[in-house]
Amino acid sequence: MSTEIGDKILAAFEEMSQRNTRPRRLIAERLVELAQKGDDFTTDDLWQELRAIEPTIGRATVFRSIEKLVDQSLLDRIEFADGSHHYRVCGGTHHHHLTCTKCHRVVEVHLCLPAEQLHAIGDQTNFQIEGHALSLFGRCQNCRQ
Repeated sequence: MSTEIGDKILAAFEEMSQRNTRPRRLIAERLVELAQKGDDFTTDDLWQELRAIEPTIGRATVFRSIEKLVDQSLLDRIEFADGSHHYRVCGGTHHHHLTCTKCHRVVEVHLCLPAEQLHAIGDQTNFQIEGHALSLFGRCQNCRQ
């Protein structure tokens, strides 16, 4: 695994004082494959896929690793209108997601609320806004037909 995202994931594991074990390398390798395809995933599906390669890989290892990578902004957690969620390796640029309420298709949206609107919201609510997440839901073209 020589890709930049793979190196970032392994570096994140090291920063979190987690050894570079075979299970973590397998997690990183699979995440690179998913990133190259632009696919999203659930932690349970990822765990099942990895168990086919390494039967002893623990569910908790996979789940903790994914949550740590979300905390490090290497993975995005994508919320769906029905309350479920997936994860995606997105590359670190600021963006939001539009998700289909029927088929769960995910589209990256590279636009955002203007800074002055965020400041106005903070002023109106007496909050100092430190970040935001915008979730957009709808039906994709295929599901509308």
